[in-house]
Amino acid sequence: MTRALELPATQLGPVNSHSACHTAIDRAARPDYRRWLDHVASVRGCERPIRLAGHLHTINPATGEVLSSRPTETLPDGVIYVPCGDRRASVCPACAETYRADTYQLIRAGLVGGKGVPDTVATHPVVFATFTAPTFGAVHTRLVDPKTGKVKPCRMRRSIERCPHGRVMTCPHRHTEASPCLGQPLCSQCYDYDHHVVWNAWAPELWRRTRITADRQLRSLERTYGVRLRLSYAKVAEYQTRGLIHFHALIRLDAIDPADPDTPLPPPLGITAADLDQVITTAAVSTAFTTPPHPSNPDGWLLSWGAQLEVRPVSFTGALTDTAVAGYLAKYASKSTEATGHISARITTDTIGAYADMATHIGRLVRTCWTLGHRPDHEHPADWKATYGRLRRWAHLFGFGGHHTTKSRRYSTTRTALKAARRHWRRVQHHTRRAQHDTANHTDEQTTLIVGNLTFAGIGYRNTGDQWLALTAAAQAREQRQIAKEERNVA
Repeated sequence: MTRALELPATQLGPVNSHSACHTAIDRAARPDYRRWLDHVASVRGCERPIRLAGHLHTINPATGEVLSSRPTETLPDGVIYVPCGDRRASVCPACAETYRADTYQLIRAGLVGGKGVPDTVATHPVVFATFTAPTFGAVHTRLVDPKTGKVKPCRMRRSIERCPHGRVMTCPHRHTEASPCLGQPLCSQCYDYDHHVVWNAWAPELWRRTRITADRQLRSLERTYGVRLRLSYAKVAEYQTRGLIHFHALIRLDAIDPADPDTPLPPPLGITAADLDQVITTAAVSTAFTTPPHPSNPDGWLLSWGAQLEVRPVSFTGALTDTAVAGYLAKYASKSTEATGHISARITTDTIGAYADMATHIGRLVRTCWTLGHRPDHEHPADWKATYGRLRRWAHLFGFGGHHTTKSRRYSTTRTALKAARRHWRRVQHHTRRAQHDTANHTDEQTTLIVGNLTFAGIGYRNTGDQWLALTAAAQAREQRQIAKEERNVA
């Protein structure tokens, strides 16, 4: 039975289906179709792979002698396809899934060991901390009673209050999870949009200062127990529906060996997660700073954490286990502004009009970033870019320009190491398959080195038909792997 061709949805938007089907049929009818499928299979279903052109050189690693050179013109389409590597699931689901899986392994290794991290880290005190932003105005929320599980009224008050603009500042409704008003201000005129986007822009600096303060809080424990201590962490940034960033962080307490500072040691038994909780809470409450002056606010904006700071210990039993926490953080590592309903690429002077709708909350945030990021005539470009000029660059993220996933150097392994291990595994699998058909070529591959002299040739497939065929083949390969995995588990 011949399986029908399934044309998956793409990120390209509206396309001419007739033209796409025509190009797909034309590609599938070519004699080298199977070779082309094997060629694009290396990107593993990436929706917008990067095309590279140039030469591939086979080199003897012992002598450095170039044994042969091969131009990419001899390959299908005359290019090499490599994955885009985008972490956002809204842009490329395949690459985002790889990023999510790497994040999970990276975070869990720092909790239980493995991948170069000693297993003793499982005995270290670890807390899961959530740092939120302060309020910049009343917004619609969805509150759930933790005891009964029932949804509470949004903003119930005993008396009806009105803001200076005459709007009622109460909301008796019990909102659903899909309610469009979640995160929207009760009064957009009262909402402090300037402070909102500035807080997003400077949130990474607030986190850095909080870490410095927490390190200072450790000194009393160091004097008490006569050891040197260090905080190691992995952190993920998540957007709230109101468009503000908040951080989820796994923070682990390590003892430092002066002879080998890179190897984390268990802290003294007298130090518990409660002590770590006190250190983090004290640092979060006491950290605050004022941003540089801005023409619209010469005094700058005061930045601090919100009142909803939550610090919980992580254990191997109960609800907050290492696996649950690693999975939770990895899930948000591949997300961006989807929670707000806004997804866009970087905004420019040509596209700002399409996003800065002042009638919406998100439009006001984008417009505020664009307005505050405008450089005055008396400001030097370099100085302005280092402070408020970046607001325009990150207007599509409401001012936040930091990394969405970060970790301290000694928390666990690195993404580079995970990628290298994955490449090595695929190379071994490739050589194994080659050895089954041609032992001589397999031996030659093991003793030579392939070096590419490549340049950028474009992004994406040649046409939508090629994209549909490549994504369908990748989806079928994933389905077959899943079936084989389930069969192995049953056996």
